[in-house]
Amino acid sequence: MESNASEVSLDLFPYLKVYKNGTLERIAGVEVVPPGLDPETNVLSKDIVIIPETGVSARIYVPNLISEDRKLPLVVYFHGGAFCVASPAFPPYHTSLNKLVAEANIIALSVDYRLVPEHPLPTAYEDSWAALQWIASHKDEDGNQEAWIKDYVEFEQVFLAGDSAGGNIAHHLALRIKESNLGQKLKILGIGMIHPYFWGASPIGPELNDRSRKELVDKWWLYVCPTDKGCDDPLINPFVDGESADLAGLACDRILIIVAEKDILKGRGWLYYDKLVKSGWKGKAEIMETEGEDHVFHIFNPDCDNANRLIKRLASFFNQGKLPFQWKCESEVLG
Repeated sequence: MESNASEVSLDLFPYLKVYKNGTLERIAGVEVVPPGLDPETNVLSKDIVIIPETGVSARIYVPNLISEDRKLPLVVYFHGGAFCVASPAFPPYHTSLNKLVAEANIIALSVDYRLVPEHPLPTAYEDSWAALQWIASHKDEDGNQEAWIKDYVEFEQVFLAGDSAGGNIAHHLALRIKESNLGQKLKILGIGMIHPYFWGASPIGPELNDRSRKELVDKWWLYVCPTDKGCDDPLINPFVDGESADLAGLACDRILIIVAEKDILKGRGWLYYDKLVKSGWKGKAEIMETEGEDHVFHIFNPDCDNANRLIKRLASFFNQGKLPFQWKCESEVLG
């Protein structure tokens, strides 16, 4: 029989286990792969420390055949993992970023924000905010001098992107930046949200007919953010009061939301889109639903046809260039 010390006190499937002696065992997202030249995509990557005070790092990606004569869009990427697992070095994320950079011909910076429970929320948001400040500092003569940023990035074409928890982070950064000093230095052209991690105490959409998955996602959030607001904490439920006025303050011109038909989070993605287009935000909103797929399928099955379509759709979004300031909405469903 197991001793009390080795007994599981919390099984946060499929991410981690917490034992009665306080030990934490991460089950998912623990593997790592080094940066370097990817022979399949001809994309080059390296790891850099961006916030020395906290040790926060990022993995930066560039097309191997790049010239200083042509500046490229920058995509600041935030990985998923429910705020408690994974990293830019997790092999599926590394593969996905290589594919995206090759397809879109962009620079990408994947932020290695610190994880719960060692670093409680809002640490992940603060680390991600600090990463944007680090990027913006390259516009100053006496600022940071990372060559791949300084030499290759078109600072008028900066995007935020992320899957799951990373999509949530991108949303909150875009709200914060508009009224900040940083917003005067760094213009965010658009946001790509892939299966964004938003939630709420009251079920909607597919949650109504899948009680077990609803309870599972409830459990994840209550672990990473144990506040008295529960699943209606504004960090996870931007519409807790039924309002969408704050979305009008999103500091970008374009937003692409991607959802998956079988994803329990799908209803939240569609709700975000609906609230966005009714909020008075003066930008272009787009949503794409992938039929027959579940949450972050493109990360774990990157070579399937639907994953390739998703990457191509993101690449197109990042390469549309600057648009006139106007309101527009589009939706599509891809099988």
